[in-house]
Amino acid sequence: MRVYSGFTLVELVLVIAVLGILVAFAVPRFTPLSGESQMAATESLAGTLGSAAVMNFTKKKATGSARPITACETTATLLDEGGLPDGFTIASNVFGGDAREGASKSCDLQGPDSTLASFRTIKVD
Repeated sequence: MRVYSGFTLVELVLVIAVLGILVAFAVPRFTPLSGESQMAATESLAGTLGSAAVMNFTKKKATGSARPITACETTATLLDEGGLPDGFTIASNVFGGDAREGASKSCDLQGPDSTLASFRTIKVD
């Protein structure tokens, strides 16, 4: 009598069917994570810009020199790379002519997939 080893066609079809069912449940569950991660990246960058604005103003008070910030979008010059990463923009929001140094302004940062976060910048002359 001959001994066969391996899987039968029925066993292989059952395994493929079970894997297909698992994928059908798993893919929709993990797909929205990309949107959540983009929102987290936008909020993180907004927090970084707000912290950089505070540090820049503090440097001006401590040493007398710092980068001038006259509008929301100029806050991006405080980042190490000198600008925003690709896909991010800051809504134009200029300090009024009568705004004194140290005045703060709320700014909107738009990220990928229209994610939106706010930060505060501080005017430095």
